[in-house]
This record gives sequence, C-alpha cells and structure tokens, in this order.
Amino acid sequence: MTGVSALRFELLASDRSTAARVGRVITPHGSFETPAYFPVATRATVRGLLPEQLRDAGVQGLLVNSYHLALRPGAALVQRLGGLHRFMHWERPIVTDSGGFQLFSLAHLVHIGDDGVQFRSHLDGALIEWTPERAIAIQEQLGADIIMCLDHCPPANVDFATAEAAVVRTTRWARRCRQVHRRPDQALFGIIQGGVYPELRERSARELVELDFPGYAVGGLSVGEGHEQMIAILSVTAPLLPADRPRYLMGVGMPRDVLRAVACGIDFFDCVLPTRNGRNGMAFTGQGTVRIRNAEHRDSAEPLDPDCPCPTCRYYSRAYLRHLFLAEEMLGPILLSLHNLYYFNRLMDRIRAAIRAGRYAELLTEELE
Repeated sequence: MTGVSALRFELLASDRSTAARVGRVITPHGSFETPAYFPVATRATVRGLLPEQLRDAGVQGLLVNSYHLALRPGAALVQRLGGLHRFMHWERPIVTDSGGFQLFSLAHLVHIGDDGVQFRSHLDGALIEWTPERAIAIQEQLGADIIMCLDHCPPANVDFATAEAAVVRTTRWARRCRQVHRRPDQALFGIIQGGVYPELRERSARELVELDFPGYAVGGLSVGEGHEQMIAILSVTAPLLPADRPRYLMGVGMPRDVLRAVACGIDFFDCVLPTRNGRNGMAFTGQGTVRIRNAEHRDSAEPLDPDCPCPTCRYYSRAYLRHLFLAEEMLGPILLSLHNLYYFNRLMDRIRAAIRAGRYAELLTEELE
C-alpha cells in the first residue's frame, strides 16, 4: 500500500442504455471531466503548438512519454527545473507512461526478464536497464499527476502462452511498482494486459484490482488487432474494473474507437492521432476526413469545416492550407493539428452531453452510421 492518493474520481452521470458515464477526475493540477481525450506531448511538447493554443482548443490534460524524457534531457534535469508542469508551461493534469510500450516497440531490446528489460538506446546505442523501480523513480522525478506501472506489452498477434507470460510479468512488476511508489501527490495506475484473449484480460484485471490502485489503464490494444476485436476485449475488461475508479484506454484515438469504447465504460484516452494526422495533411471534420493535399482543394475558398470555431476554419481556406503543405511550410501542419484538436474536444463535449441526457445510444447511431 502507498497511502492515500491525491486523485479523486466523482461519478456525475450514467447513460441508461450503455455503460457510458460522465465523471470528474480531480488531481493536484486541476480536474478534468470524462470522457476525456488527451493529446500526446511525447517530448514534453505537442509538436508545433503553444500551451495557450491547447487550452483554447479545450485540451484538459496531456500524456508525456517518460522513456523519451529519461533519455533526453533526463528526468533529474526536469526535476531540478521544477517538474514537468513548470518545465513545459502546462498547469493542467499530466499523465506519464512507464516506457513499457516504447521498450517493446522502439528500443533495441537486449534482454527481457522478470527483473526488467535491458535495451540499447535508439539515440546513441548505450545499454540501459529499465526495471519497475526505475520506471517509478523516473516518473516521480518528472512529477506528473498520474503515473503508470511498468507493464509488458506484446504485439496483438502473439500466441496464448506469450500473452500469458506477459500478464504474469505485468502483475509482478505492478506489485514492485506499488511497493516503491512514494509520492502521495501522484496517482499510480495499474495496466491491464492479456492480448486478445478474454480469459487473460479477466485474470489481469482480477490480479491488479486486488492491488487496489486509484485507477486502471487498459493497455495492449490498437497494436494490430481489428476494431471489432478491440471492442470485444473492452466489453469483457471494463466491467471488471471498479466503478469508483477512472478507467483509461491507452493509445486509442480514432473517433469510432472512442465512441464505442465510451459505451463500454472507458473514461479517458490518449492518442497521437489528431496531431500526427494533422502533420500529415489529414483533417477530421463533421463531414468526414479531408486530405488537404488532394487536387480537389486547389481552388477551394471553403474552410475545412464550416461548423468548426477553430482559428484554422475561421481564417483559412482549403486552397491556402493545401498551398502550405505543397510548399512544405510549417504553418500547414500546425493549422491542421490545431483544427484536429478542436474536432476531438468538440466530439468529447457531444459525448458528455449525450450521456448526461441519457441518449448516448442515439449519438452512437448518428456518428457511426
């Protein structure tokens, strides 16, 4: 046990025909209403956007990557400079991940064992050991409001035995994270693993709930499995998590995924998709996606979305945005990234309003048909 967490969760409303719910998560750096969508600030920045622009877009919180910051500039430096909130000029809630996903997808692995992971840095090839204890120490130095246990996140297509071994290791590592976590102003979440196997998801949820974390994340999804398989796993997993704790789905962000995951009882999300897709010329609109480089936009004086209040849609035409991308001007990716953040936060506004009104099933039909 680590003592009382500074995080609190308040359930504000529930939908009558689905498991969707509205809540409030209260942290030392303010609260956020759920369902919520956190952009990813991988290296302590949402690429190309000022914190003031994020706030204007309705962003309630950010996900920051502890693996990247531990390698550069170093967690100790961030701590000396006042922690993440001061370092990146963001006074709203911050979540850091444990680095587990990056270890198994980005780093050059040397050895995986029960003690931890040895890998070579993708920056300079240096040999680094990453243990549950180190993952917690780094996140405590960074100072986020919500931090994650180190977990073993295998790809979607692994066999049952491999997925089971990852569940066993994730539980062992969660116990060790729980034992060494010391900062009461940070809420430590356990991460449910189990691949695409419902029985393993049930086992992982049961074992981690026994450890009594202040919140729970569902990991290992959106790693190659299909949409229907993801929703089937969430339908099994979410009801096993305590109703009085926030439920966090990691790395999932397409609108249909979010809409259906909320119906399963998920409370908040993080994803690179709004800004990464924006940088690559894709905008999300109420009329569908727009690929701004396409020739059909060459002479268009229309905005991306006439119903969107963002600066991109208020001031700039599709023709101008297309010009920026073809000319490789940095303003183009910035403007589409900003628009996409407005789009996703307006979607979350509609989701919360529909749940409060008891008509979430109707919203699902409207948005997905």
